[in-house]
Amino acid sequence: MRATALPLLVFWAALGSGLLASGCDRRVEPWIEADQEPPPPERPVRIPGLGAPAPRQTPDLASAPGPGEAGPSIRGELRLAEGADVPAGGVLFVIARPQAGGPPLAVKRMVPGRFPMSFAIGAADAMIEGRPFAGPMRLSARVDADGDPLTRSPADVAGELADPVEPEATGVVVELRPSG
Repeated sequence: MRATALPLLVFWAALGSGLLASGCDRRVEPWIEADQEPPPPERPVRIPGLGAPAPRQTPDLASAPGPGEAGPSIRGELRLAEGADVPAGGVLFVIARPQAGGPPLAVKRMVPGRFPMSFAIGAADAMIEGRPFAGPMRLSARVDADGDPLTRSPADVAGELADPVEPEATGVVVELRPSG
């Protein structure tokens, strides 16, 4: 019995001394009571090579309409193409995107009614506050069957203008056709 106990004892002793020698790897500092903490430095500490921070860039909000201001808008009518049916419970999205591409400038979410249906989309429907509703835009509309603008379904009806429009365009007609 002594012959088997000795190697086990040596193993545990070696393991214990190895753990003690390795120390703590969490870099835990000793506890200091609040009244014993050293005071902050009298002058700010300067780090060589680190200059003053650059001034913050703020977007020019002068061109964006404030709360309660309508700003420019695109006005028109949505029509259903022959044979197109609006999915029951669908949601209508009118979307204005920059002609050059990118995320929508504005999105108007509506409950589909009787067609033809009038619409207006403008700065009040902006996706990103402060982003100007400007420039030539691609205008599209879609009645989404499940109400999720990120999904597509064969039951959706959609349409897009062939030519870009300006922010103050009126009399715009978008024809919605079956997607699938």
